[in-house]
Amino acid sequence: MIYTGKSVINFTFTLPYIIKVFNQDMNRLTVLKALMQQKNLRNYLEIGVFNGHIFFRIRSSFKIAVDPGFAFDNSRKAGKIFLNPYNFYNRYFQKTSDDFFAQDAAEVFAQKKVELSLIDGMHEYEYALRDVENTLRYADDNAVIILHDCNPQAKEDACSFGEWKAREFTGIWNGDVWRTILHLRSLRNDLTAFVLDCDHGLGVVIKQKNDRPLPYTKEQIARFTFEDFVANREKFLGLKPTSYFSEFFGVNP
Repeated sequence: MIYTGKSVINFTFTLPYIIKVFNQDMNRLTVLKALMQQKNLRNYLEIGVFNGHIFFRIRSSFKIAVDPGFAFDNSRKAGKIFLNPYNFYNRYFQKTSDDFFAQDAAEVFAQKKVELSLIDGMHEYEYALRDVENTLRYADDNAVIILHDCNPQAKEDACSFGEWKAREFTGIWNGDVWRTILHLRSLRNDLTAFVLDCDHGLGVVIKQKNDRPLPYTKEQIARFTFEDFVANREKFLGLKPTSYFSEFFGVNP
């Protein structure tokens, strides 16, 4: 279908190893760049910018950054303009995404709709779901939403924000964004959603009818445990190998 740190030393390059390396090479930045350059998706929104590792590298004259606590100052913003002149056009909203959508989004997107978005904010089900649904309100019909942290590999990675805070923000935190994907695949048959098996799980959401939604209610989704998720990972996420990105969108990362 076409749509318009732990190291391991292993000198036996088996096929699974090669596939794993390939999957690690694809990440949210390569996906975003490919969609911008090859599908001409330009108007960009990023929720959860933090230090700007992704945001400052995006080449677009319409870039919106939303984060309640940017980890950079005005001097760094200025320096990034020299490295990427498109950063001259950036607009920054230092507030929660809920406040941004309530207070600013209507004006920001009055003339230009969102064509491409990265959602990497609060990694909890309800928060991530609101970010997706609010973004969709201002999204072009051909828009693509990329949702980070959809495929936690260990139970501790899938903990709540409170639990992550209790361990002093150490280790990987993907939260339960996987529930957001499951929600969309179950309860939004006007959307197509799946997850690429790379970069902690890259969720892809587009405005395309899903003829085979999953049968779960919101209450069931909220009750599922991490063990349920592990037992049904591929089904819940619509988990796809990285090669599916090129197949689905007709682009090369």
